[in-house]
Amino acid sequence: MTSVKQFIYVFFIATLFWSCSSEPDNNFTLKGSIKGLKKGVVYLQKDGDSGVVNLDSMTIKGQPSFTLKTNIEEPILLYLKLFKNDNEEHFIPFFADKGLTELKTTLKDFNFDVEINGSKQQEVLDDYLKIMSKFNDQQLDLIQQTFLAQRDKDSITENKLKLQSDKLIKRKYAYTINFALNHNDSEVSPYLALYEMPNANTKYVDSVYNNLTEPIKNSFYGKKLREVLESKTVNP
Repeated sequence: MTSVKQFIYVFFIATLFWSCSSEPDNNFTLKGSIKGLKKGVVYLQKDGDSGVVNLDSMTIKGQPSFTLKTNIEEPILLYLKLFKNDNEEHFIPFFADKGLTELKTTLKDFNFDVEINGSKQQEVLDDYLKIMSKFNDQQLDLIQQTFLAQRDKDSITENKLKLQSDKLIKRKYAYTINFALNHNDSEVSPYLALYEMPNANTKYVDSVYNNLTEPIKNSFYGKKLREVLESKTVNP
């Protein structure tokens, strides 16, 4: 009887050890703080095959700080989502790599007050976004001027503004292509080619891919970019 109990005990310990060891280790941690937030839920998310996937979550009750964890195989874009019962979705995208990323923002200007310290990919993305913000400000200004021209039925000014807007879009694409070419050793490069220049001429996107270093070509976004280019070759 004793031997049976011992067998059951050993079997239980072995099963428990196997189940624990089979779970993936969390190799990524996001430590964040949202100044002014008293109540809500924060989610760590990523893009999945059929939609956004929740990786971790934490309920905020009074404290502005939170910690979210997950396991990632390589650098990838993740999202911090804030839900606070206001019928609006609040997202902050950031490039994550194994290790620790720190994120600070405010409830008042959730997307604009954000400070992110973590991966080298995020640093590259920040450099890109700083210039893009200037382009976006110019685009908003042109939209406002176009609205006023339409209100005043000033077709001459409206046509001029349309030409300026078209030129600005071309400049944004040119900057994105050059930025991607100049950062061919970063996972940010194929990411930009995939999501920031969807209507660019295929030859420019192809040049970005061919310029990538081999490790980046074999990265998550490098493989996705190759698949997109191959599909366009098959179905031009």
